[in-house]
Amino acid sequence: MVRKLQKSLRDSTAARWLALAVVAFTMLCGYFLTDVMAPLKPMLESELLWNSTEYGLFTSAYGWFNVFLLMLIIGGIILDKMGVRFTGLMSCALMVIGVAIKYYAITTTFPEGSTIIGLKTQVVLAALGYAIFGVGIEITGITVSKIIVKWFKGKELALAMGLEMATARIGTGLAMIITLPLAQAFSFSMPVLIALILLCVGTIAFIVYCVMDLKLEKSAPAADKEDPFRFADILYIIRNKGFWLIALLCVLFYSAVFPFLKYATDLMIHKYALDPKLAGIIPGLLPFGTIILTPLFGNLYDRRGKGASIMILGACMIIGVHALFAIPALDHWLIATVVMIILGIAFSLVPSAMWPSVPKIIPEKQLGTAYSLIFWVQNWGLMGVPLLIGWVLDKYCITGVETLVKDGATTKIAHYDYTLPMIIFTAFGILAVFVALLLKAEDKKKQYGLELPNIKNAVNKDVDLLDA
Repeated sequence: MVRKLQKSLRDSTAARWLALAVVAFTMLCGYFLTDVMAPLKPMLESELLWNSTEYGLFTSAYGWFNVFLLMLIIGGIILDKMGVRFTGLMSCALMVIGVAIKYYAITTTFPEGSTIIGLKTQVVLAALGYAIFGVGIEITGITVSKIIVKWFKGKELALAMGLEMATARIGTGLAMIITLPLAQAFSFSMPVLIALILLCVGTIAFIVYCVMDLKLEKSAPAADKEDPFRFADILYIIRNKGFWLIALLCVLFYSAVFPFLKYATDLMIHKYALDPKLAGIIPGLLPFGTIILTPLFGNLYDRRGKGASIMILGACMIIGVHALFAIPALDHWLIATVVMIILGIAFSLVPSAMWPSVPKIIPEKQLGTAYSLIFWVQNWGLMGVPLLIGWVLDKYCITGVETLVKDGATTKIAHYDYTLPMIIFTAFGILAVFVALLLKAEDKKKQYGLELPNIKNAVNKDVDLLDA
């Protein structure tokens, strides 16, 4: 009787897809804040007098605590020891606190010349808030990944992960498209305030999921309970070559995408001469394209396999995309639109196969720690690459300086040539292809099953709760 009830909850189509929808909405709220400042780079320079290096420093703060204080790894261990409910609520609280600090920083007028460790007080406080948020969103990400495995292993795992990523990308797309118009229509801080409200709603949504998870856990028979996590399991993970190849592919691929998005709106303004009010629309096409394509490719992986091959193809496309962005003569906005759509396809291919491949390499009881270690490696790129690009822009890519006078104050706005930054992003793509080829070779050697379908041959039928 108990086992039948447990199966009816986990195997019920309505139950598992409802659980996915709830946690995916929480991720959407988090991703909106992640990229809400990207379209505002020109306003940061004109109104808050930040330069590209300071913007790069702020953006890099996302990974400070995750990388240097090992907060992601600690979060993964907490996840495997304490479970998804405790860890998810903790990470949601961190996101809200981080955004609140960030909102305070950009809405407060600090004394002229006010600094902390030689940096503008406003920049430091905004970066601190973003760093705390970064811990929260990344731990939420690994928690949601483990939740999806918990509900969908042996079923539509890649499709479920693809749909979750697609939903989260809606947040990114909204941030790219509506942030600058909102800031210009109301105030500079309005988009961040909206993000804060959304995160509070997202936290409430996760509480709803916790109720579902508690019912699932209580109904599970002892035979289905996971073995307890042990710290010795970490050694198993870090000795696994396949794990490290996935982690390296992750950091290289995402270093060519997420940091690029932080500068994409600025690229559209400086290279393609788009009006700042419209410049976010083209980068906004990327996440919206993934809404359809990521689940589509995930469903393909579930039913046909070829996960390693999908990752290789996506990494190859990254090379072509950034190489085209790097060519100075290709400066028409239609070209930028087509190339961004291609980037969206690549952005759908790799994650749709990469994340569902991890459970094929790592046992489920270690997934929280494994995902956290992968995210930790990824955060080196998310932290370092934006800082590198900001420094390169200020050091080597300024083509002219425009002087603006507003309310009696003089502001200097730099104009940039983005050729060198795009070459750097292209190099990340080349390295990603190399690592993806190594991963495919390792899969052939160790028989992880990355080229095999995710859905098992056994047919799982829904069980009616009323018959339990």
